[in-house]
Amino acid sequence: MPSAAFRSGVPDHGRVPKYYAVKARILAEIAELGVGAPLPPERDLAARYTVARSTVRQAISELTIEGRLSARQGRGTFVAKPKVIQPLSLHSYTEALRDMGYEPSRTVTAFDVVPAGDEVSAALAIGPGAPVVHLERVLLADGEPLGLESTYLAAERYPTLMDVLDPAGSLYRCMQEELGVVWAEATERIETALASPREALLLQTNPALPMLLMQRVSRDPAGVPIECVRALYRGDRIGFETRLRA
Repeated sequence: MPSAAFRSGVPDHGRVPKYYAVKARILAEIAELGVGAPLPPERDLAARYTVARSTVRQAISELTIEGRLSARQGRGTFVAKPKVIQPLSLHSYTEALRDMGYEPSRTVTAFDVVPAGDEVSAALAIGPGAPVVHLERVLLADGEPLGLESTYLAAERYPTLMDVLDPAGSLYRCMQEELGVVWAEATERIETALASPREALLLQTNPALPMLLMQRVSRDPAGVPIECVRALYRGDRIGFETRLRA
């Protein structure tokens, strides 16, 4: 059983790296400063804590990766907003964010018909090269990019989708209300990944920061695949939660 000291970040041998002690002190400052407040310059923090600037820089870097701080080019480092916590469920992104008090929106980067690659065709149970509707969108909360979502749907199964869907609106609501599609279940996998230069640019993030890669296949009550989704989320700005039952 881990000791309380280990759980609080201090290993059992009691030796703590300097940057970690500085990180704890900066966290305390963040709580007092409040969201949006600028963090004091590195040189001031180094003098205050009597450590090298490189030690402060390492602590700030970790806090930025964790989403506690936000670096703005040419302006400095600021206390970040709390992460958006998205439930893992078969619900609309729009509805889930509104329930949490955020204003959701989307920027459409692709809405076209493309031939299915091997992975997509296998996921959708269609032939390789079969036409699929491809919808790619940047997902935003209060105007801030959170994720880049690519959705693929078999064009033959939903021949009128491109006529009835507003690509900036809710795909789930449109398919339910306009096409009568019923979601029954989904298989979802989440792992870490790095963004490509294009993805990092769309998400306004550093390509060296770890991202959350989510891949999902949704099915109807008959077990027929509805969609195949690949979504890349900023690990510093969003987290996920689910409820587990025995």
